[in-house]
Amino acid sequence: MNSPPDPLLLSGVTVVDPVAGDREDASILIGTDGRVAAVGDRDEVLARTGATGFREARTTGYVVPGLVNMHVHLGLALPGPMSEAVDAARDAQVVLLMADAAARTLQCGVTTVRLVGERNYLDMDLRAAIQRGTVPGPRIFTAGHALCCTGGHGWDADGLEADGPDGFVRATRLQIRAGADVIKVCVSGGIAGEHEAIDTPQLTAAELRAVIETAHAWGKQVTAHASSSATVRQAVELGLDGVEHGYHLDEETVALMAEHGTWYVPTITVSRCKEFFEASQVPDWMMQRALAAGPDHWATLQRAIRAGVRIVMGSDMPPYAPFDGTSATVREMEFMQEAGMSAGEVLAAATSRAAQWLGAGDLGTLGAGAQADLLLLRDDPRRDISALRSLRAVVQGGLVVRDDHHDLAPWARAIA
Repeated sequence: MNSPPDPLLLSGVTVVDPVAGDREDASILIGTDGRVAAVGDRDEVLARTGATGFREARTTGYVVPGLVNMHVHLGLALPGPMSEAVDAARDAQVVLLMADAAARTLQCGVTTVRLVGERNYLDMDLRAAIQRGTVPGPRIFTAGHALCCTGGHGWDADGLEADGPDGFVRATRLQIRAGADVIKVCVSGGIAGEHEAIDTPQLTAAELRAVIETAHAWGKQVTAHASSSATVRQAVELGLDGVEHGYHLDEETVALMAEHGTWYVPTITVSRCKEFFEASQVPDWMMQRALAAGPDHWATLQRAIRAGVRIVMGSDMPPYAPFDGTSATVREMEFMQEAGMSAGEVLAAATSRAAQWLGAGDLGTLGAGAQADLLLLRDDPRRDISALRSLRAVVQGGLVVRDDHHDLAPWARAIA
């Protein structure tokens, strides 16, 4: 990623930070390394850092860390016209589509993503291009290919099929060899698999144990597409690190997740986004299955909140997709608050807690030394997370990548 040409002092704002706490009428000094140098009273910040030669932007509003979306497919290809188009495309065409999705994702305030299943390792190529500053996009943590059994969930969306413990050991090692940050495995059916039910179990205990033990031996976490209580309980007892979706989880299961410290990415939007499915022209069977899962999915999220499960935010829908007058990312966060989380808990789930799962302590916060990924909002997000709808500017690594009202105009750079 590129670096800002001069130190930037953003002053007169209220900083809302789930880690370092909130500060009124604060200043944030961003160094030329793209990291936060100091936060606090303006005079204290300048005295503490001895900063000279900086440029200052005085404005008003609320500053929060850049959002981390933990369940993203930049090459999303749902059944129907989307998958037909992607399947017919060459790799070069697909990675260009992914690059466009990455740029749109960054513009909506998501400065970091975790990809949980792409094709032909194009995610690795895109990650490298963003790191070099060749194309704009969020910081990428990726799983490479999702792993599945033969004919299992995701096989027709470039999931890597395997069978038996040895097969899954090899499949796991292939992702690590390619540069995966995390391993994703599909242990049950889902809403996008035509020849399965949501709760169809798809891996044996021996196969799942092989994935978890192999990944952990290499220092990688494992997250699972998992839908039902039976499959999730087995996976958690085997040492699974995270659960994606969890459409039908009972009290016993979420209590076990809380006890084991298992992470949960509810992706609650995917069982209540009829308009998006209609616009994407998915088949009727998929839409009916997804929407029918909605009531249990909502109840599962509420159970997980009450049980104290570690919850982080992931949309599964494209982060920037229009949804109920905002982006899918913000709508996901609003749903989380509606389900019972406080606005502060939701913000942490989309910033500091997500960064904790990623093992990236320099993300999700605005403390000294953190990556200078931040959003400028007009409204206060501490009472209502819907304040994210008032997004005015996006800064990533100290570079202004969106500035709707020219609050930070001297530092804006063009986005291709």
